[in-house]
Amino acid sequence: MDYRRRRQNLGEKVIRALRLLSLLAVLAGVSVAQQSGEPIRPEWCRQLPRPEYKTLERVLDNEPWFEIYRIRPGVFAIYEPKQFEEVISYLILGEKRALLFDTGLGVGKISAVVARLTPLPVSVINSHTHFDHVGGNAEFQEIWNRDLLYTRKNMRGQSNIYLRDALAPERLCGALPAGASAKSYSIRPWKSAHTLRDSERFDLGGRVVEVLFTPGHTPDSLSLLDRRNGLLFTGDTFYPGPIYLFVPETDFAAYVRSVERLAALEPQIKLLLPAHNVPVAEPVFLKRLAEAVELVKNGKAKPQVTEGHREYLFDGFSLLLSGK
Repeated sequence: MDYRRRRQNLGEKVIRALRLLSLLAVLAGVSVAQQSGEPIRPEWCRQLPRPEYKTLERVLDNEPWFEIYRIRPGVFAIYEPKQFEEVISYLILGEKRALLFDTGLGVGKISAVVARLTPLPVSVINSHTHFDHVGGNAEFQEIWNRDLLYTRKNMRGQSNIYLRDALAPERLCGALPAGASAKSYSIRPWKSAHTLRDSERFDLGGRVVEVLFTPGHTPDSLSLLDRRNGLLFTGDTFYPGPIYLFVPETDFAAYVRSVERLAALEPQIKLLLPAHNVPVAEPVFLKRLAEAVELVKNGKAKPQVTEGHREYLFDGFSLLLSGK
């Protein structure tokens, strides 16, 4: 599936412009709609539902904010389609314990969803600590993070104009759940109960999950590998769509190394589980991503300008770098 072409047919240029304008607008304390003086229709809603979800088994279909899909036995994708980021968290079940990979935006109560899916004790690992992946962390006691200055700073929580803009009308496709509002939205602080190590393995009972440090998108980015079942949870290191590599905390050289590490695993992988847009992608994307970053690194790919950023277009995804 050519995600880039499909999204362009549904107003991708408008979508990307809105997303980037919104990011810039928060620095001035206003939303995109306020900048223009007119309400902006959320054009990105037209692409929903994404066709990939039609082939997946949906469970708990009475949740007001989340959509939950069984991807494999013991693996659930917890999807937030009503907010522009379309973030996806994953619940991974063993026989004795459960692991929650990311906790989403914190708009809906993800701990209540997890409790409906399993009675097992749950530990949380974050793919990285951007706000849209740690919003529900404060709902859990057992959180395992990397011990980095960047991570510790984000553990203090966030309450600022950027977060309120995340729930601006042009970034929503549907109603907020009861009790949620842009004015009160914040990321609550959390504490880490365990410091993660690279290649650390966790036995959940009949399922072993391995932590792979994959810095680049952020200093604390990591992926999860279920070798026995051939599942690779990629976080924001890869997802179908524009991959953001232009924020100040991004290190492109580190990103290249991390992509090379994941690409070397391709022969062992049966399925990629990204953190945005869709919860399933073919392992061949690891090879394509590795080839793409090499082209960009060596100056052999030509970008287009997208709101002052360099965007390198490839089959099924793009790399969005700063304009410098």
